[in-house]
Amino acid sequence: MQPSISSLIFDCDGVLLNSNSVKTQAFYQTALHYSEAAAHALVDYHTANGGISRYKKFAYFCDVIFPSVSPNTHPPNLDDLLSFYAKKVRHGLLSCEVAKGLFELRELTAGIPWMIVSGGDQAELQEIFAERGLHHLFDGGIFGSPDSKDDILKRVIASGCIQKPALFLGDSQYDYQAASRAGLDFLFVSQWTEVKDWQAWAEQNGIDSVTSIKQLLKRFS
Repeated sequence: MQPSISSLIFDCDGVLLNSNSVKTQAFYQTALHYSEAAAHALVDYHTANGGISRYKKFAYFCDVIFPSVSPNTHPPNLDDLLSFYAKKVRHGLLSCEVAKGLFELRELTAGIPWMIVSGGDQAELQEIFAERGLHHLFDGGIFGSPDSKDDILKRVIASGCIQKPALFLGDSQYDYQAASRAGLDFLFVSQWTEVKDWQAWAEQNGIDSVTSIKQLLKRFS
């Protein structure tokens, strides 16, 4: 690992929390109200677009998926979908597994700012991390949707909150793309990823990877 890293940026779901399945199930349950076909179609879109906010996913559901599977029924309300989904997600985020080795990594990187840049809802993330006693680890801030990761990274780099060289730890293709566009180093965390055939994708793009945060400890020790 680079000894000169000045900032660490983390995705949340699948990196810090074992919450990818929590959110996948919540998408399924939210769309199941309309039909089984709608639920499966939304889950397929969600898993193919990991790291993108729920706002864009449910907008796509309303505009594209729902009309294709239920063209003759009353369309869903976006705010209702988001509200139902948030209720389903909250319990899972409060109870899911936290990445092992997180506190040890914080000790090994003392003096390096930590930041979360997630596709999850920003207010929800800040609340969940506070309730779970983890918010103090991320002294650089906890950021999320409705802003995209690209917009967040652009803003925090311009403000000086992220100092380069910086390392982004993510578990999705979008994480890699956003990090690359922002000029950040990237490390893929595979333990809980929902990216299909991630090994082939990582090899094709020359992407370095670790299994988990715990494995990352060896690179800083």
